[in-house]
Amino acid sequence: MSTIVIEECVRIPDRVVDLKTYRAWAKSASFPQTGRIAFLHGEVWVDMSPEEVFTHNQVKGAFAVALGALVLDSPIGWYFHDRTLVSNAKAGLSTEPDGTFVSYGSFQSGRVRLVKGKRGIVELEGGPDIVLEVVSDSSVKKDTVILRQLYWEAGVSEYWLVDARGQRPAFDLLRRGRSDWTSSRARAGWVASGVLGKSLRLAAIPDRIGYARFKVEVR
Repeated sequence: MSTIVIEECVRIPDRVVDLKTYRAWAKSASFPQTGRIAFLHGEVWVDMSPEEVFTHNQVKGAFAVALGALVLDSPIGWYFHDRTLVSNAKAGLSTEPDGTFVSYGSFQSGRVRLVKGKRGIVELEGGPDIVLEVVSDSSVKKDTVILRQLYWEAGVSEYWLVDARGQRPAFDLLRRGRSDWTSSRARAGWVASGVLGKSLRLAAIPDRIGYARFKVEVR
């Protein structure tokens, strides 16, 4: 097993040698509370770089606000924020997406299982309906290549890939096809989610100090 570290260092316990031992460590008190750490097909990925305030933090927050309100008004499942551990043995995956949606149907069918720990529910195991990742400078390969493949292998229905680092934010809603992902065609910026039965649009609104405020519109 190899370890890929991006900026700074974090100590990986000697006992972490595979997915099973990684998951045990990720649910333990010794797991780091900062940084982005994941087990991806035999490799431990560690990214200790600080989170960009606007193009990452504010973007995932905009999705949390919109989808949190959606599932509250129309109770079709749960939207889980970042720092939620998602694991899938088939894909050799254990990571904390920027956002995760699981429908009640997926829970009831056993497609996704709630895993208990000493502090209550601490992990989602299986293939979520939707996974969100927001691209940062240090996560381009991980989000656009590695996780794109592993989320497919994990049985995820929709992979929402967002890149807000440019002049205009890019929101690629990838839907599961027969053998690969297919992009949901945008119409005036709106993309359709088959899982939610809704269309969404990510808007960037300039503010008075020169940064963008991000808003996720749902219809």
